[in-house]
Amino acid sequence: MRIKQFNKIILAAVLGMAIVSYVYAIDDTSTPETLSTSIPVDEINNFAKVYAIAQSYYVESVSDKKMIKGAINGMLTNLDPHSSYLDKDDFRQLNEMTTGSFAGLGIEVSREKDDGIKVVAPIDGTPAYKAGIKSGDLIVKIDNIPVSSLSLDEAIKKMRGTVGSKVVVTISRKGELKPLTFSIIRATISVKSIKYTILTPNYAYIRITNFQADTTDNLIAALKKLASQNQSLKGLVVDLRDDPGGLLQGAVGVAGAFLPTNSMVVYTAGRAPNSNQKFYAKPEDYSTSESKPDVLAEVPHVFKTIPMVVLVNQGTASASEIVSGALQDYKRAKIIGTTSFGKGSVQTVIPLSEDTAVKLTTALYYTPKGRSIQAKGIKPDVIVKSEYSDIYDSWDLSEANLDHHLDNPTNTVQVTKDKDNTPVISPPKQISTQEEVKAKMKQQKLQQPKVVKEDVAIVDLATDFQLQWALNILEGKPLPAQTKSQK
Repeated sequence: MRIKQFNKIILAAVLGMAIVSYVYAIDDTSTPETLSTSIPVDEINNFAKVYAIAQSYYVESVSDKKMIKGAINGMLTNLDPHSSYLDKDDFRQLNEMTTGSFAGLGIEVSREKDDGIKVVAPIDGTPAYKAGIKSGDLIVKIDNIPVSSLSLDEAIKKMRGTVGSKVVVTISRKGELKPLTFSIIRATISVKSIKYTILTPNYAYIRITNFQADTTDNLIAALKKLASQNQSLKGLVVDLRDDPGGLLQGAVGVAGAFLPTNSMVVYTAGRAPNSNQKFYAKPEDYSTSESKPDVLAEVPHVFKTIPMVVLVNQGTASASEIVSGALQDYKRAKIIGTTSFGKGSVQTVIPLSEDTAVKLTTALYYTPKGRSIQAKGIKPDVIVKSEYSDIYDSWDLSEANLDHHLDNPTNTVQVTKDKDNTPVISPPKQISTQEEVKAKMKQQKLQQPKVVKEDVAIVDLATDFQLQWALNILEGKPLPAQTKSQK
């Protein structure tokens, strides 16, 4: 199979949506003979025998489609955690993630053990908002199907659908004696990946939730608005905590917004020649449009020079690690928080049909200075723990803890007696019990706005310890002296 054309690169996170991916167009004239120079005949025969045995003797009848899909997926997932078969739903979700657009109602929901599926908030201007869905509503049924038997993911899938189609949602609302029924017409919902606000006078805040096709454009628009709102900006916080990744073009564009023109942001290396690529802060490498307008030329000059802090944590993965690594390599920003996830592999998404594909690991990516993030992550310049750090550390949700993960190619054994002098700052109290977690979540929900604005970041400096220290560092406040000699 010959790869005919390079289209775009996708990078994303972990735990079910882990992808760092090239997307290629495939030459349909390729023949099976071009796929491999040799075929393991004995192993193929054994596979056919096992397939026949399972079809004949398994306790229940199993469709050919299910068995073949399972065989393909088993073959790929045995290679590494991020290679897999993408069925119709998986392929659709991939496209939705990279475009930030889907057909649905426009509500943020959560699954609660006692209360079921609850509306966190409707998104301003969406069908759900216009229909009268409110924050705190409890979803009882979707198209007359009780949600008690559905997972959160299943419920979300039922609320999504085709633009213009109807979905009936039954709601239980506090103060109402009977359930309320809403008949809502699905529409295209666009979720912006950039949210922003002013933290305190002269200090701006940008939250990037993931990297989509329009992330760079939305970032430039946000930077323009922040610059126009405050002519005396002294610092910027870029929050990449729990950002799972997305399009590589978005990562290149975001990093390029704060770096000198044409700076190299990332490069990839693999076995195939077309896996070896370098990406710079220039339109052909960050733009997703054919005309390739140089929107980075519109970045207000202040954002090329003002002090920056980038917030990361264990949920910061893939494309967001590329941004963090590039800004750290160029010493353009101070990276604070906890070590990132460590997702540094590249997958090629090869379509098998119109709506299915194979996602195969083909390369690793490296920061401008040649650091591999794989199974290692981005180590902050200042480690600032959150109230949940003890819990997260005990779970160890990192690339290095995944089965069959690829090793870091730049790992070397170094024997040294020197201490790690990275400053470590911890909150006065750690959350360690289920009761404390519930109380914290309840407090956060009380502060959640009743209606979500697409581009407005909601922050709470009073309770966000890591964000407090991001601002402290920008303001030049000294670090606690007792934290500077941690092993």
